[in-house]
Amino acid sequence: MKKGKKLYEGKAKILYAAPEKGTAIQHFKDNATAFNNQKKTIIEGKGILNNRISEHILSNLNQIGIETHLIKRINMREQLIKIVEIIPVEFIVRNIATGSLTKRLGIEDGTVLDKPLIEFCYKNDELNDPLIAKEHITAFKWAEENEINWIKDQCLRINDFMQGMFKGIGIKLVDFKLEFGRLNQGEVRRIILADEISPDTCRLWDASSEKKLDKDRFRKDLGNLLEAYQEVARRLNILHEETNIKPVEFGKLRSIKNRK
Repeated sequence: MKKGKKLYEGKAKILYAAPEKGTAIQHFKDNATAFNNQKKTIIEGKGILNNRISEHILSNLNQIGIETHLIKRINMREQLIKIVEIIPVEFIVRNIATGSLTKRLGIEDGTVLDKPLIEFCYKNDELNDPLIAKEHITAFKWAEENEINWIKDQCLRINDFMQGMFKGIGIKLVDFKLEFGRLNQGEVRRIILADEISPDTCRLWDASSEKKLDKDRFRKDLGNLLEAYQEVARRLNILHEETNIKPVEFGKLRSIKNRK
């Protein structure tokens, strides 16, 4: 499929215009970033794995009636997606306390929550995606209250599905980030799930050893990030197309600033 002009470039993905109106080609990069891009490198093959894992999860969500922006995967690195107007809020769903939650509140790391906790963050890199309340969202007209309530219900449905999916392959779904956008099709305007769901946007722990199988391997200098992502894809039984990707030791990763 022929790509048109670049529409947007973020830390991990690039959007290009697609031939059909209202669609775009989403390209997954190999860039790994953390701490609002203060720590970054390139891990060859990461984009391929995220593309495949995200396609698998979003396709399954589409099949159970949760509409997403995914139309289809085009190739190893790209998806055809519906163009949406992104709501500038990240919806964080937490099942186990870790990361910023434990730092903010002094909760013991690994505490299993009685029920899922949903937090809101304002999507703004310059402000480090600050934590916000529902009242901020409505006050600044990023979304209406009924839209927020609907999105929260969707978050819980997605969490139920993903918890079951990962539990079946021996993985704990600790927490994850979701983004939603408004789809405009003539007079029809509705909110759908957008962005990606992958080990870049989820915390995934092995159910037995609690080994981290997500981007925390990069954040915390644990090494073997690609190997962890491959393990997630292998357990999901979708690794067959990525067998040519070789695990890279963390110390051998190339820094973006040194890459020509």
